Amino acid sequence: MSATTQPLPARFDSVEQLEDVMTTPTPALVDTLRGVPGDILVLGVAGKMGPTLARLARRAGKRVFGVARFSEPGLRAALQRHGIECIAADLLAREQLAALPDAPNVVFMAGRKFGSSGSEWLTWAMNAHVPALVAERYARSRIVAFSTACVYPFVDVNGPGAPESAPLTPPGEYANSCVARERLLQHFSHALGTAGRLIRLSYAIDMRYGVLHDLARKLLAREPIDLTMGYANIIWQGDANEQVLRALAHCTTPTSGLNVSGPPQRIRDLATALAQRMGVTPQFTGSEAPTAWLLDTTESRRLFGPPTVPLAAMLDWTADWVSRGLGSLDKPTHYEARDGKY
Repeated sequence: MSATTQPLPARFDSVEQLEDVMTTPTPALVDTLRGVPGDILVLGVAGKMGPTLARLARRAGKRVFGVARFSEPGLRAALQRHGIECIAADLLAREQLAALPDAPNVVFMAGRKFGSSGSEWLTWAMNAHVPALVAERYARSRIVAFSTACVYPFVDVNGPGAPESAPLTPPGEYANSCVARERLLQHFSHALGTAGRLIRLSYAIDMRYGVLHDLARKLLAREPIDLTMGYANIIWQGDANEQVLRALAHCTTPTSGLNVSGPPQRIRDLATALAQRMGVTPQFTGSEAPTAWLLDTTESRRLFGPPTVPLAAMLDWTADWVSRGLGSLDKPTHYEARDGKY
């Protein structure tokens, strides 16, 4: 759920309720987008966060185009029912990209993570070549592009987290392909004067996926929780979507990184809190490493304020949702991976 004057629900009884709450815009978002002229084009709208981000922007008063291949049955029709103007296109095809409508505001969400190992060539094409094509096609637009905390190296768990100025020297092919995505967008931003932001997001929380969902499913199955990656930043997906859309009003030329997440959380503490709510006894394995992928979110807090959905609510909602066997996207975050392989 985005920041809102309405009270938070005690639980979610359906995907429809979840998405309705998550796509309710706040006055701050409405005011921000009122000051950002023009339509919004969402590239890669069919991913985990794209549908709710597009609906949030539409409900905040914007005309929204959603672009994807739409291989998931029913998604295109569902988005259209909510006022999203959907266009099927393969972003690797130059002619299809050229045929897309012009828009002064682009939210770039296309990319590849799951299944990266074994077909690294496709991961690099999606995470580096496609951004270059988009940067050329939409040189006159604002481009707010999704990136990841994985572009950073691991940092000390006792420190403030990686700031936007930290060097981008991560482990693994996937993470380095994400650095390439940023570097290509930066290159064209420098060369063509394109304004933008690179959203270095860490672990959005939805009832159907995310770090808390992963932990709760392991607890329900009585599987041990690996503590080696001992900490992670998490943020409610509604808050993350709102900050991404509000970033359209805070683009820079050349484009620049912006860390988006909530405070760092200890995995042991999250698992223990979920286990208490679920009435199970947690089992742990491994020892906490002294480093983790952690973000310093000082700048996004300055621009947008802190995330508004508290940790306690996310824990309550996740424990209840998973315990009742409600929907899952079956897309684990692999937050525990330290070798960069997904």
